[in-house]
Amino acid sequence: MTGGRIMTKIDIFSGFLGAGKTTLIKKLISEAFQGEKLVLIENEFGEIGIDGGFLKDSGINITEMNSGCICCSLVGDFGTALNEVLEKYAPDRIIIEPSGVGKLSDVIKAVSAVMEDHEDVEMNGYVTVADATKCKMYMKNFGEFYNNQIESAKTIVLSRTGNISDEKLDAALKLIKEKNDVAAIITTPWDQIDGKQILGAIEQSNSLELELLEEEDVCPECGHHHDHNHEHHHHDHEDGHCCGHDHDHDHDHEHHHHDHEDGQCCCGHDHDHDHEHHHHHHADDVFTSMGMETPHKYSEEELTEILKKLSAEGDAYGSILRAKGIVPAVEGEWFHFDLVPGEYEVRRGSADYTGRLCVIGAQLKEEEIKALFHI
Repeated sequence: MTGGRIMTKIDIFSGFLGAGKTTLIKKLISEAFQGEKLVLIENEFGEIGIDGGFLKDSGINITEMNSGCICCSLVGDFGTALNEVLEKYAPDRIIIEPSGVGKLSDVIKAVSAVMEDHEDVEMNGYVTVADATKCKMYMKNFGEFYNNQIESAKTIVLSRTGNISDEKLDAALKLIKEKNDVAAIITTPWDQIDGKQILGAIEQSNSLELELLEEEDVCPECGHHHDHNHEHHHHDHEDGHCCGHDHDHDHDHEHHHHDHEDGQCCCGHDHDHDHEHHHHHHADDVFTSMGMETPHKYSEEELTEILKKLSAEGDAYGSILRAKGIVPAVEGEWFHFDLVPGEYEVRRGSADYTGRLCVIGAQLKEEEIKALFHI
């Protein structure tokens, strides 16, 4: 907060004509941005913009600049419009929907130039909406203009994924990841998830990796365990430094427990949930985590066999401390799984923006783990 005012978040939604940007923005306005003071800046060539009546009913101000493309000749004009919006409305969030044929990197530069004059503005998301059925054709036909939108995005939202086979979706993902292998990619059909889940992916506020590291008290910076007694955090390091925190490496700790329906785990055993898991990890073990995303659909038998192998004794996949995931099922449902050495649970649960899983351990064999999960 600067000068008593809340920071204004700026989200850019790019995508080629017809990719579904407008539909996505309407979904987010209806399901994720309630209660926020919003301004939408539209700049479209040849595409019907968001219906003015819908925006008015949602309490949204709209600035249309159909005289040209904000990402090329009219960067100056765009800067003026954005400054005016910031000063006149002081919104919680500005949504920018640039021309479908523009370069996302140019839009980001134009916004960054305006931000230099405003301390209370933050760039929140660079989102590209891509039609999963047309990735290959657009990459071939439009080259750098299309590829720039993929390469510059922090989040890629695939549309029409329910209209193609798993093989074609995999092929589209392969092409996208060749251009951008760090962006979060939303692959779940939009009618199966709500706007808040999509916003969580855009803002990277629902990291499975960080959640799991926190549950296991593993420092994300140095990879060492924290003391599990949360009443006192006086951790001692002989060398006095690590990630900036002191850690106690006593591994005789109590683990996160699972909630099993009817008290039974999918491994077929009843478990007392007041027990401790004693893992044979050494005090100087450095734990690493690997987070993965996949649209691969698993059968219950397949997923159970994978977890059985991952939780077995031995080091075929490294020394596994914990694994957790949310993945789509062949039957159209979703599986949520949780694993500690020698024990795992699979249950049915709500959909996520794509299949996500995370593994924490020492000396993780990443390629073997990826192959195990068919990634």
